[in-house]
Amino acid sequence: MSEDTPQVERYSVVVNHEEQYSIWREGRPLPDGWSAEGVSGTKEECLERIEKIWVDMRPLSLRIQMDQRAVNSAG
Repeated sequence: MSEDTPQVERYSVVVNHEEQYSIWREGRPLPDGWSAEGVSGTKEECLERIEKIWVDMRPLSLRIQMDQRAVNSAG
């Protein structure tokens, strides 16, 4: 690689137990509670992936709680 060629930083899409997504620079250890989602690439590519898959931004625990309330109030 030439010294004049800019190095493109690579990222991974990561997800936590609440199904919240973020990006994390490759080569760095993941913080506790986060795991790799499986997609890596440029920052823009990772953000595009998150935009496609993270359609409900409520944490998983809140979605479950709201679903349970809806079931309880319906019956």
